[in-house]
This record gives sequence, structure tokens and C-alpha cells, in this order.
Amino acid sequence: MVFSRLLVRLFPPGLEPLAGVLEDLATDLRWTWSHGGDAVWKRMDPHTWALTENPYVVLQNLTEARLKELEKDAGFRDQLLQLAEARANYCEQQGWYGKNHGDAALKGVAYLSMEYGLGKALPLYAGGLGVLAGDYLKTASDLGLPVIGIGLLYHEGYFRQVLNADGRQKQFYPYNDPTTLPIRPVHSDSGAWLHIEIGFPGRRVRFRVWQAQVGRVPLYLLDSNDPLNSPSDRGITTQLYGGGSERRLVQEIALGIGGWRLIEALGLDIDICHLNEGHAAFITLERARSHMRRTGLDFWESLWVTRPGNLFTTHTPVAAGFDLFPPELLQRYAGDYTDHLGVDLQALGALGRLNPDDPTEPFNMAYLAMRTCGAANGVSALHGRVSQRIFQPLYPHWPQKEVPVSHVTNGVHMPSWDSSWADEAWTKSCGKDRWLGTLDELACAIERLSDEALWEVRGRGRSDLVSYARQRLARHLGYHGSEPDEIAQAENVLDPNALTLGFARRFVEYKRPNLLLHDQERFLRLLTNTERPVQIIVAGKADPSDEQGKWFVQEWAQLAARTEARIHVVFLEDYDIAVAQEMVQGVDLWINTPRRPWEASGTSGMKVLVNGGLNLSVLDGWWFEAYTPEVGWALSNGKENWAPEWDHEDAEQLYRLLEDEIVPAFYDRDAAGIPRAWVARMRASMASLAPRYSSNRMVREYLERLYLPAAQSYQKRTENGGSLARELRSWELTLQNHWGSLHWGNLDIAAVDDGWQFEVQVYLGDISPDSVQVQLYADPLDDDEKPFCQVMERQVSITGATNGFLYVAKVPQLRPAADYTPRILPCHPAVSIPMEMNFICWWPGGGRQ
Repeated sequence: MVFSRLLVRLFPPGLEPLAGVLEDLATDLRWTWSHGGDAVWKRMDPHTWALTENPYVVLQNLTEARLKELEKDAGFRDQLLQLAEARANYCEQQGWYGKNHGDAALKGVAYLSMEYGLGKALPLYAGGLGVLAGDYLKTASDLGLPVIGIGLLYHEGYFRQVLNADGRQKQFYPYNDPTTLPIRPVHSDSGAWLHIEIGFPGRRVRFRVWQAQVGRVPLYLLDSNDPLNSPSDRGITTQLYGGGSERRLVQEIALGIGGWRLIEALGLDIDICHLNEGHAAFITLERARSHMRRTGLDFWESLWVTRPGNLFTTHTPVAAGFDLFPPELLQRYAGDYTDHLGVDLQALGALGRLNPDDPTEPFNMAYLAMRTCGAANGVSALHGRVSQRIFQPLYPHWPQKEVPVSHVTNGVHMPSWDSSWADEAWTKSCGKDRWLGTLDELACAIERLSDEALWEVRGRGRSDLVSYARQRLARHLGYHGSEPDEIAQAENVLDPNALTLGFARRFVEYKRPNLLLHDQERFLRLLTNTERPVQIIVAGKADPSDEQGKWFVQEWAQLAARTEARIHVVFLEDYDIAVAQEMVQGVDLWINTPRRPWEASGTSGMKVLVNGGLNLSVLDGWWFEAYTPEVGWALSNGKENWAPEWDHEDAEQLYRLLEDEIVPAFYDRDAAGIPRAWVARMRASMASLAPRYSSNRMVREYLERLYLPAAQSYQKRTENGGSLARELRSWELTLQNHWGSLHWGNLDIAAVDDGWQFEVQVYLGDISPDSVQVQLYADPLDDDEKPFCQVMERQVSITGATNGFLYVAKVPQLRPAADYTPRILPCHPAVSIPMEMNFICWWPGGGRQ
């Protein structure tokens, strides 16, 4: 490795043997959440560490003179060896997965995402989707799951934000120099740099492979900036979510098709491909193609084999958010690929269309994921229901509650987001390994902490945030060329003892980032109350093409510049993961104001939990299922506030909550200066919500509810040369060809023995009775209940009919007989209905034809 040779050349003889140790430590992103090594990097170069928080850059900037000084520093050597030993112990421990599921059939999970937010040093993310992906990998490492990550290495990534003198957002795209990123090239068995090739119209494009190490989890990154590619192809991985529709399609082909080819090139045995959004859905096609090549099965048979091993997590709360590509783009980029699949372009395109027979319909990546994955989930309970509504058009005639989208509510990697003060308090009550196993004891442990200890955590965190905000504000004023007096005034903003609100997120209309500014003068009166002052720290970016979002940013920046608001309002430029970490560690109250139900999960509010911060949020996303009056405050009373005219009502409620409940609760102190009611809410939030919304719980749910059953199903379909897949394809074709000939005979309903007895005649024609199930169905009486479904028993054959049978069921007379409707479903013990086969036939007049 080039960097290792550089270290060996620079290091004096006494430290030369440690060059490899240092590089291993510097390229393991575990330092983004385990801060035992911070003192080592700071000791080596305090200035570079403070600016970059990147050990890799610290090593690269060491002078020979400084290295010679370190050679003589016995304390440094001891620190370094202790850090290396701690890392080795972490990587070698069995972990929760090994202890609890070490004998499971699961071989490996590949997690694919367009973005990863792991830390400031690796800027490959735009927002919450990427930060979630980063937290997932960190948690998989902590728990010891057999996971790899796959993504793209962006030369510029997402834009950096600068505000001009008027508060107007400007965008810049600094170059991500791979030599300064904590990543390494991946080499093939031959020793050469590993490349993945993908065919595009008229040429083949090479993608270099890099690896970032996330504790025990490798993250592989594909990079098109190879000298053998054309200039335009070298730019495929330039910007995240930039470059237009064609660039986006090419990136998603690289992630999906390139992702599976990378798995094969590395020789990895993967059961589960977990798609973090639909961007990576092309992997399902390439996985099936690869299976075709190895086994001789055709594409559709291979899809039957591989589908159970594909999991689709959707984060999109509105159908308009899905990636759509024009038919002509699909034809251009998939035309040759269909030859390898053995299907025509129409058949491939049909997988991504609502109407498979309409070649003019755009190709929808989420539809492709739904049709080629064995399971799908939303990212909160409410979002699961919303997703069922969004995807119902793919399951015509099925009740919305039976659309096959479950949910696993998101969580956050608590060790990445807790302050040193919170970490100390949790460690005192729960121990160092509190997030590495089950979380059953954490609630009781927090109860043992005194009010004084909890309030100390809040005070320390708030004070650190105020110091950070002042320093960052001063630094950005300096970047803008401000006068020294103005820069010096940054030291006077904010009060470490005042109620501190936080609002930080993407500035887009549906998040209503300026709801607090609905009545600016009223808001200013709240902030500037001399007896009970309030302050707010705001951060966020608007998409470069979103002019309204930029106006939202400008309105906050202009408020922060007003003389009367200056010490109470700070807008922190260039919101990123580092700013987010500081904010969630220090704010007393996190505010979230989206239009319900457009916040799929909203993990930013989860990040304050571990630090004793409280939430004030619309009842959307995770807060819909988390909220009780004991842990925070709710806005909008659970209604779907789509209409902009409702903003006035919500703003009024927001002001009232702050004025009448939140501010008094914070400042109502006892003789010891402690707000007991506020601390009681802190305790309840930390004890009940922090464990529940930890990514530890999230990843364990993915494993036990989805990965393990999926791996078992996938492995069963691979047995005996895929004989089950051939059977399933034959079963599918029979149903496709003959489903339309199903019809009903008489339906008789009688009251018998305090129940209703249903007898219905069913004519199956050329379909075997073993291929279907006749059910009695009733809609749920309550929105939180599941539908009533009871299998009807097959009785005698109908004389003179081919596959005609009488089906019978008896139910209690708890509901009117008219509530129940017979229906026919496909049935196979190895098939997920309706995910893999969505045919359904209702009794005529049942209202669902």
C-alpha cells in the first residue's frame, strides 16, 4: 500500500514497526464512535485533529521532526499500543450475534445504499438516508453480524453550503481527494487493483474498488474515476444526486449491477441483499442473471430462487419521491443487458411499471424492487401503513392492510451521538457494553441516576454546544471576510444557562422549516424574555434546485442577523454530521414540524434521547409511536396536515406549547436550582425511548424478523439444483394462464349454533385445488387490527364439474353475516402471498372486483 510505504519511509527506526498499526487504526472508522483514540490523534497533531477529526490526515501531515519527538515519547507509545489492543479485542469478540445466533443458517448480508454517513472524514452522504446507513453498519459491527456494505465513492459528494451577505445559500463542491480519505484500494488475487466492469452503450466502464473499514464491517465503494475510462465516464461517480436523470440511472446501475459483480469478484457467500431504498434494485436482476449462468435455469426460474434473499426498505412517504426513468433511457441502457437475461425489453420494463403492458410508462425503481424482492418494509409503524397505501396499485383488489409492506422502525447508533457527559452517566449506571447486547436492563439503570446527575448532563452538554456554536460562527465569519469586531461579537451569542431549542434538517417545504417564524415578532418576544430567555440553534441545507428551500434558509439567516435576535438565534452554515452531533448533544428541546405523513421516520429527534434532550414534534414518523405526555410534547394532534392553510393553526399551537408549558417547565426550579418536572421527563425519555429507538433494537429486528427467515427460504430454493424454482415457475404459469377462468357458484349462509355457516361453490377449472386457498374475509373493525381471514374447508366435489368443490366455514355471530366475503387466493407453502403472487378472486358483489 502506497501510504504504508510512505509511513515506513518517514518514521524513525523506533516507530517504524508501528506504521502498520497506525494505518490500521486510522482507517478503521470505529474512531467515529469509540473515542478512546482521540487523545492519541490529538497528541500527534492538535491543530490538524481539531480541524479535520480525521486520523488519516493527521498521519499524512506529520513532519519528520514531529515523528522524532514522538519516538522519544514513551507515553505516546503506551497509548498507541493500548489503543491497538482495544481494537483487536473488539474485533475478536464473539458479539451478540455469535452468542445468540452463531448456529443460524445466515451466511452473509450485503447492505446497499447510495449514501453513507459515517463521519465528517468520509463525506459520502446528503442526509438522513445516509446517516441511517452509517448507523446500521456501525451497529452491525457492534453486534457482530456478518454484514458488508456496498456504495459509491463520490469525487465531490453532496454540496457544501455557504451563505452570502444577504443570507442566500450558495453551493460549492470541494474535491474528495481519495488520498486524504480513510479508505484503501482493494486488490484482486493477482495483486492488481480490483476493478468491476459494466457494459454501457458502446463501451465498457471500469469501476475501481475501495474499502472503508467500519469496525468489523467492510464497506466497499465503487469509483468510476479510472484513467482508462472516458472523461464523461470518469465523472459517473462525481456528485451524489447530481447530474440529471441519465447520470442518476447510470449510478444506480453501477450500485446494483456493479454491487453484485463486486460480491462475486470478492468470492463472498451472500444470502441477503438489503436494499436501502430502491436505488440499488438492479442488483436483483444481476443476482438472477448470475444464478442463470451458474445453474442453467432461465431468468424467471432464477428470480424465483433469488427473490427471497432480496429485502427492500422504502423510506419514501409519497409516490412522487420514487426514482422514475423515461422509457427511452431504459431502452438505451438495458437493451443489450436483456440479451444476457434471455428476456426482451418489454418483459424487463414491465417489472418497473404499474401497467406492465404500457411501454410509454416511466420505469419505477421502487416497483422493480417490490417485484423482485421477497419482503419490503417501511421505517416506522405509520410509514408502513403509508407505504401500503402507496404500493396498493401494484396489488389490485387487495385490501390496503394486506399490501405486503411491514415495518421496522428506524433507530440511531447511540454511541455515535452521545456526549462525553452522557456517555459517562450511562456508563456509571449501565456499564461500557450497554449497547452491545440486549437492552432489557437499561431502563432500570437510568432510574438509579439522581436528578442532580441528569441535570448535570444537560448543563454540560448545553455549555459545550454554546462554545461550539460560538467558535463555528466566528470561523465562518472569518471565512466571509468579516471585520474583527464582528468576529469578536460571536463570543457573546447564546447563553449556556438558557433554554436551548434545536432545529436542523433539510430545508424543504413539507418539513415546514419556518413554521416557528410564522409570527416573527411573537417568536422574538419569546426569545428575548429577560426573566426566562430562550435561544435557538438552526442548521440545514436546501437542495440546489429548490428556490423555496433557499428562501427558508435566507429567512432564518436574516432573523439571526437582526440586532435584537443576534444573541438568541444562531444559524450554523454547512450542516453536516459533525454539526448534527454537536447539536443533538447540547439542545434541551428538538423541534420537528413536518406535514404528516411525509416524515417517514425522522431519526434526528432520536439522537437527542441518549443526551437527555426532549422532543416537540408533529405526530409523524417515529414520534407517532413513541409519544406519551411523560416524554415530550406533540404538535398537530395526529391529523394529516397536508393543506398549507393549516400552518397558522399549527404555528399557534407551537407558540402556545412553548409559552405555556415548555418554557415554564424548564425554568420552574426548586431550592437546589433543579427543574424537577423537566428532569422527570428527561428520565422517562432516556429510560423508555433511548433503548427502544437505538439501532441496536433496529438491527436485531432486521435479523430476527427478516434476515433469518429470508435466508432459510432462499437456501431452500437453491437446493437440488433449483428444482423448487422450476416447480414454482410452472405453478405461476398455470395460474397466469387459467386464473381468469375461475368462477363461483351458489353461496348459502345460515345461522347455526350461535354462528354463521357459509357454504360456497367454487369452479377451479384447470387449476388444482392444492394451488389455491378459499378464505372467508372481513375488514377489521378497528384501524389497528388485522383483517379477519379464515380458511374455508374443501368438502365434496360438485357433480359433473372439473375441479368444482363446495367450501365451508363457520364463524361466531359477533358480526353481521354481510361483513364476510369469500375469496380465492393462490396457495403454495413456499411462496409469500401476495408479495410473490398477487392474484385474488372475490365473491361477486363483495365490492373488491
